[in-house]
Amino acid sequence: MPAALVTGASRGVGRGVATALAEAGFTVFGTGRSIDNVQLPASVIRLRCDHQSDDDTRAAFARVSETCGSLDLLVNSAWGGYERMVENGAFTWSLPFWQQPLHRWTGMIDAGVRAAFVCSALAAPLMVSQKRGLIVNISFWPAQKYIGNVLYGMAKCATDKMTADMAHELRAHGVTVLSLYPGLVRTESVLAAAAAGWLDLSNSEGPEFIGRVIAGLSRDPRLIDRTGRVVVAADAARDYGVTDDEGRQPVPLTLETV
Repeated sequence: MPAALVTGASRGVGRGVATALAEAGFTVFGTGRSIDNVQLPASVIRLRCDHQSDDDTRAAFARVSETCGSLDLLVNSAWGGYERMVENGAFTWSLPFWQQPLHRWTGMIDAGVRAAFVCSALAAPLMVSQKRGLIVNISFWPAQKYIGNVLYGMAKCATDKMTADMAHELRAHGVTVLSLYPGLVRTESVLAAAAAGWLDLSNSEGPEFIGRVIAGLSRDPRLIDRTGRVVVAADAARDYGVTDDEGRQPVPLTLETV
């Protein structure tokens, strides 16, 4: 069975990806600070990990290496950018950069971009030694247009550039690196916002849908042709015949419609 490590598997996209990959036949390791307390398939190997701690991260990869001896897929989904969006009754997430609380840097850059870099640096030797592997960095459209706040754009732009440059260095070793753009994903926080009447879920995507797309990508014999690129999940789903719950086919977002 191929081995996959999914960071940030305690909730949201990460939890959906871990669930879908387990259902697709992967040996899945899921990391998260509260991973012991969430509902996941019994087969998922839970690794309690704070990715702001390099010691925690190294310990997680050591467990993967000891258990499987290899790693076929890394999904960098850990991300603290949506935490504490409302503070003291005020929605601070969309404030101009000079009014942003500095914890948002920690959530987006340290717990997001840096965590993905460190995990990829630990995954690369395992993948290079076997001359195959896939690293998926969960990213989004703020890399290409202004959405929300300055730090959001910085973090996603850095993620996409990291993807492109890692792909440049890993291509010769048979390892593919992608930035994957979900649409509006029905995470816990999104469902809460929809219940309050703030969001329209008519073209949303289930968290497991993203995992099914990643499973489809991993099986593509020409996957290396995509390396270094941005992949829109709903576009790739059409390529691989992947559907969301109840057979629904989400409409891919574009730069104009996001």
